[in-house]
This record gives sequence, structure tokens and C-alpha cells, in this order.
Amino acid sequence: MKHRMWMTVAFASALVAQSTPAAIAADGEAVFKARCTACHGQDGKGKAAVGTPDFTSAKTQAGLTDAAIVETITNGRKDTIMPAWKGKLSELEISSVASYVRSLGPMGGRSGQ
Repeated sequence: MKHRMWMTVAFASALVAQSTPAAIAADGEAVFKARCTACHGQDGKGKAAVGTPDFTSAKTQAGLTDAAIVETITNGRKDTIMPAWKGKLSELEISSVASYVRSLGPMGGRSGQ
């Protein structure tokens, strides 16, 4: 009985740990590194040659709401190379990538938006 209770507590703790902002951003980092770096660079600074934004820039971050980041990842950007990831990434993955993109800014994800 004690073993079963301990396993339940361990499982619940793992779920809580995975839902923290740091864990979500970490998952988002993995998806970003796998899917986004070709255009946005390993460090999120963008690539001038393809016109992608520098997510580490305070100016760029200030011009983006959290909702706009999610919208762009989900539906892409018309007349740009930014593809829509809806149907290719889950809503959780999209949200995680958005959190990771926000974490690249100088405030480390504390947008206040």
C-alpha cells in the first residue's frame, strides 16, 4: 500500500513538474530546435538572408503579443516563408514553442502580455 501511494505521489509530482513554465519552454525548445532552426537559427536570432525576426531582440519581443506568436505558429504568415504548423504540431507543442520563443527575449519570457 505504501509503495502504491508513493508511486501515485511520484507520478503527480512529475505531471506538475512538466507543466511548469520552465518545463513547457524546455519542450518548446526541443520542437523549435527540430522544426524552426533552418529559418530562425539555433539561437533564435533569425536569418537576415530569409528575413526572419530576431527573437532575442527587445524590440522584436515588444512588438509581439503572446496571442500573435501562437497565431503565427498555428496559421503561418501570408506572403512569407513562415508555414502553418496547424495539423503538424499539437496545440500543446504550438503553445510550448510560443513560450520558448518568448523566453528568448531579454526578459526571459516575462512579457506581461
